[in-house]
Amino acid sequence: MQAREEFHKAVYGRLAWVLGIGVSATLLGCTATEEHGSDTGRALRAEAAVPALSSPSSAPPAGRAWVIFGADTVVAEVAATADERAEGLMYRESLPDGTGMLFVFPDVSVRGFWMANTYIPLDIAFMDAAFNVVDIIGMQPLVTETYNSRAPAMYGLEVRQGWFAENGIGIGSRAQVVFGASR
Repeated sequence: MQAREEFHKAVYGRLAWVLGIGVSATLLGCTATEEHGSDTGRALRAEAAVPALSSPSSAPPAGRAWVIFGADTVVAEVAATADERAEGLMYRESLPDGTGMLFVFPDVSVRGFWMANTYIPLDIAFMDAAFNVVDIIGMQPLVTETYNSRAPAMYGLEVRQGWFAENGIGIGSRAQVVFGASR
């Protein structure tokens, strides 16, 4: 809940900042051409006006990501290396509500996961490169058979079993992901 509140404060804070810059630029008679050397006329380019997501109040910590489905947010550990993906959520005895692990792969492919040494039941949402959910699978603890995605995916988000259904997230849902600073 706190991560969701921090995220929304950061978004609305950046929006207020952008609106303030836009009003200031209009009052001062600045143009995007003068400030950015482009031909966009008097409109400021949003990507130039929005500050980078690097302050602690506007981004998750290093090694974490906010995976946002509308009003629902998962604070996820990021598993981006082969070693991190191999260990995943093994040896954990609990997974607090609203938390999980985001597996990041270098390419889009059919993905397979298993539950060896994983003691808690999990759901995994497989997502394509645009963070669209392409499959959701419920996985049982300690199962060593592979759970394969039905469609190619670049990301996998593991959460406690039942979380996706309880929050109305299914195939076709789209997430917004905010990554923390690189480690």
